[in-house]
Amino acid sequence: MSDNHLHEKNSVTDLEKDSASRDGLSVVIPGDKHGWLSHPLAKSLLSWGVEERGIIPVPEEERVDTQYYKIFFVWFSMNFNILSFSSGTLGPIVFGLGLRDSCLTILFFNLLACALPAYLNTWGPRTGMRQMIQSRYSFGYFGIIIPAILNLIGLCGFNILNGILGGQALASVSSNMSWDVGIVIIFVIALLISFMGYRVLNWYERVSWFPVLIAFLVALGVGGKNLFNAQTAEPASAAAILSFASVIAGFVITYSAMASDFTMYYSPTFSRSKIFWYAYLGYIVPIALLQCLGAAAVLAAPNVPSWTEGYGSEGNVGGLLEAMLSPVGNFGKFLTVLLSLSVTGNIACTLYSMCFNFQVMIPAMTKVPRYVFSIIGTVIALPLSIVGAHKFYAALTNFLSLIGYWASAYGAVLLVEHHYFRKGDFSTYDHSIWNAPGRLPWGAAAIAACILSFALIIPCMDQVWYQGPIGISSGDVGFEVAFPLAALLYVPLRKLELRYQITQY
Repeated sequence: MSDNHLHEKNSVTDLEKDSASRDGLSVVIPGDKHGWLSHPLAKSLLSWGVEERGIIPVPEEERVDTQYYKIFFVWFSMNFNILSFSSGTLGPIVFGLGLRDSCLTILFFNLLACALPAYLNTWGPRTGMRQMIQSRYSFGYFGIIIPAILNLIGLCGFNILNGILGGQALASVSSNMSWDVGIVIIFVIALLISFMGYRVLNWYERVSWFPVLIAFLVALGVGGKNLFNAQTAEPASAAAILSFASVIAGFVITYSAMASDFTMYYSPTFSRSKIFWYAYLGYIVPIALLQCLGAAAVLAAPNVPSWTEGYGSEGNVGGLLEAMLSPVGNFGKFLTVLLSLSVTGNIACTLYSMCFNFQVMIPAMTKVPRYVFSIIGTVIALPLSIVGAHKFYAALTNFLSLIGYWASAYGAVLLVEHHYFRKGDFSTYDHSIWNAPGRLPWGAAAIAACILSFALIIPCMDQVWYQGPIGISSGDVGFEVAFPLAALLYVPLRKLELRYQITQY
């Protein structure tokens, strides 16, 4: 066995260990005064490979993972699913765009929006911190609670949408299975993966994309000829394109708030540019391809009776995919099941990140093992998925548009803090103060910059439930406005904050 292979094997052996001390399998973490993690059940879970680390930063000597290609597969598999496919259908269905305009909007705005979360992936190996813990160095110990709540809402929303789609697709292969039963099956599988943690998640994401690829290739093989029969559309207006772009951006830019959750175990010596491109390609390739395919399929559906029947009046994306695969008989049903399971990778990773947001939102929860919050996240999202299953398109459009606003402002604050105030120096993210409210920034400047930016974001909205005076004529440009405005506001506000709080970088 080569030295390189030995090093790679050793580098992934103990990635899930807490930075606190261990005595055999007994774990001691801050707040665990009674050593409750030394309970026999906790010991058993640890011995089975369950990750228990929550938001405690990873010391540099424990950041030893060198299998950097896993970054690509985590994001690729998370997005290579039927939610990406369904979000592409919004261009024609909701905004009345033709295939060309839908695909050009998808491509251009994804190229732009994927850059922010991909860049934040590069911070994980340098800081060894979860994304929301890094954010404490801008938003403060208490201020970060607000973004954590917003992120929890966003992550829960993604799980609801994925659960609905997976349940629909699973139920479409059998007349004896309801959408509700399908949704429950999807969440149970995703919970098991998320419960195990980092190691199992990475393994699952490395293999789960391949059967999904086979299913989509077969769908293209048997139904591709129908995609050229797409209905013609009216020339697109700028307002329709920009409103669809807001949905596209909301789909991907929110990954910024969970980016480093999956890169904090990697060695800090690796090229940041390579990490960026692993993550960027993991976003852009599956999202752009499947969103364009979704737009093409839904435009062609009215010309193919079986597709129209499968899609139905309620926008059953799973039924549409099952109809596309129906020419290959029972094998098509099997592939539809695989497609339904494609959402489990996304739900599992989202549940994983939700754990850390719970702990940031309620700091006392730091003492609770990470995997407990996977269960809580499932308990919240599962019933909401069942309730919202028959209002999918309205929920999808409103949700994706809304979450892009705050995520854009949040990302701007992080970048300005890091590059302008910290001069791009990762050593200023001192591990000794990650949990010390008095030594972290107050966070008033970050919160104020985000809130004040909505003074212009709101007039730029163009939603079903609200149209601002600017957005009604220009289309929704809220997320485009949020980023530069929050960045500009943060500079003077942060300088003012530093005048009254002595912080050394």
